[in-house]
Amino acid sequence: MTTDERKEQRRTFVLVPGAWHGAWVWDGMAARLREAGHRAVAVTLDGLEPEPSPEGAAANLDTHIDRVLAVLDSCGPGPVTLCAHSYGGFVAAGAADRAARPPERLVFCDAFVPADGDSWWDLANDHYRDRIIAGARADGRTAAPSPGTDPRRRPHPVASFLQRLRLGDGMDRVARRTLVHASGWAATPFRPQFERLRTDPRWEVHDLPVGHAVYDEAPDDLFAVLTDSAR
Repeated sequence: MTTDERKEQRRTFVLVPGAWHGAWVWDGMAARLREAGHRAVAVTLDGLEPEPSPEGAAANLDTHIDRVLAVLDSCGPGPVTLCAHSYGGFVAAGAADRAARPPERLVFCDAFVPADGDSWWDLANDHYRDRIIAGARADGRTAAPSPGTDPRRRPHPVASFLQRLRLGDGMDRVARRTLVHASGWAATPFRPQFERLRTDPRWEVHDLPVGHAVYDEAPDDLFAVLTDSAR
């Protein structure tokens, strides 16, 4: 392969974490993408920094969308894949809808695929709503992560779970939409959207029999999907 051919195949991947997590959750996948010659930028959403500011507790969905929009605006020319996990699907959908130059591809990695007017609270199941209620008892503004989980997790701004997403027709500008569904965990809230999208010709759908942390439990499969080497 010539140098010019490699440049043509090089992509930028913007990686958005789910609730309670920061950019660190994508460290392994980002490193692997870079080793393959791509650019990878993992995002930490407002309020989820290692040392969150007091203002971060008030972050809402729009705040998080603006954070990802700023990253997309800095990507420059060339194809961009925006990949989001879990709650991050709301953020990615909003950013793709509002971006001046939309990403070429959206990958929802066991993530919510929202419609206009949806909130995380609407689409989550009772298991996760109960977690937010329990986690928010301390200050009412943030929901603490579950005890005994990764110590890098941070309390997540509650407002981002409650705010309804407003979408125009910007998603129609995205050339490719991919859903990676993890079917190997009992508490998944994503089964209904998987059943809906698996027969939608506008979507590429992959079903992996693993738990929610796809990047940890099936990194080879996810890498293959992201880089179009899946078979």
